[in-house]
Amino acid sequence: MATPIKLIEKEFLLKILYDEQLPVMYHKDRYEYLFYLEKPVKNELVFRSNRPTNKLKTREHIELKFDYRGKVIVFNTEILGLKNQEMTCSIPDFLYKNLDRTYSRVGIPAEMQVHFTFLGDRYDLSFPKVQQYDSVEFGNFLQDIDPKNLSGLITQMAAWIKKFASDYRMVIFRDIKLSGMEERIIAETGKALYLPNTLGSFPKSDPYPRKQIITEEIFHRYLESVGVSPSTLENVSSRFIKSKLDEGFFSDAWIPILFHEYVIGYVHIWINTAGKSPFDYSVIETMYQFTKVLAYSLEVNGYFENGKVKNNTFEGKIIDISASGLLFAYPHSDFSSALLPDSKLGVIISTVGRSITVNATIVRRFKDNTVGYFGCQFLEIEHEDLAFLFKLIYGKPLTDFDIKFLSGQV
Repeated sequence: MATPIKLIEKEFLLKILYDEQLPVMYHKDRYEYLFYLEKPVKNELVFRSNRPTNKLKTREHIELKFDYRGKVIVFNTEILGLKNQEMTCSIPDFLYKNLDRTYSRVGIPAEMQVHFTFLGDRYDLSFPKVQQYDSVEFGNFLQDIDPKNLSGLITQMAAWIKKFASDYRMVIFRDIKLSGMEERIIAETGKALYLPNTLGSFPKSDPYPRKQIITEEIFHRYLESVGVSPSTLENVSSRFIKSKLDEGFFSDAWIPILFHEYVIGYVHIWINTAGKSPFDYSVIETMYQFTKVLAYSLEVNGYFENGKVKNNTFEGKIIDISASGLLFAYPHSDFSSALLPDSKLGVIISTVGRSITVNATIVRRFKDNTVGYFGCQFLEIEHEDLAFLFKLIYGKPLTDFDIKFLSGQV
């Protein structure tokens, strides 16, 4: 994600824009505008343009970009006034650096059509769904495990668990109604319910880059969602943990088994005997690896075959496009619910006389009441295709200067 720039640095950069006369870039309708500050920044930004501004409109909100010492800075501003080749804009609330896209976004050219297909298998299953899931990474696990040998995998997992836990239980959700708070919360969140010590509390934070632990905050949000009053959250949470201690558990963990966007079950491990150390994060991480391989083993053994869905081509409404990705919209539906971050898509961009095929990954999604929006990043686009796409959407040839100027920090 882009990083907001602090106030002092923002004021410094706006001063540098004027002092060093750095060019500020904007693209619209295949035109490239270069703006330069005419006056020191006070209550507004006054730019002179390298070309007539008759295609721009007052009250229009635009995204501007400039390069400072090899880092790309972007900001959004409102056009307050236009006169000849002079443009007056509002002071931006924020400047951003460390962009998560590489090129400026523009509206889609009229002659362009874009079609998508899912890459890899897609499923329609009767398991609880989560809103985000990670691509499968097995580490070194598959070196010593035959994924087709499901019973051997479970035996190996059980032997490892017995070294750290008193016992375990594995549950697959198919045809089983969710029962108990533990099952419901891991099915809803797709995260592990982890109590390292039942004399303590839920973890305050999640150490994993892609969050996979139910923290105290997440647990409280879940309680609120099922009707618990905010004033009693701490009390209900404490009673839940104490109930674990009363049942004889000293350390407790419920690790979801994830397959694509589905929570297909969980592995529950616990300590209720003396002499064993409480579970630490390394135990949770290893259990996650086991559950990933377990889900993969179920897949290769045909467990999900009846739920496999044919990958048909689909269209989305393109909101904007850049040389490094695009944003499209799709109505809320069972289909769009499978368009999750990390999903891989095949993208066919068609214009008069040429078609470009490139793979992309969904890097973000957000929604309003009726429509979901999906930001995609292109993966390993061929240089010839990049040059063609660049000229098509920006109206000029791709040069080394453009690559350097427009390249964000990803």
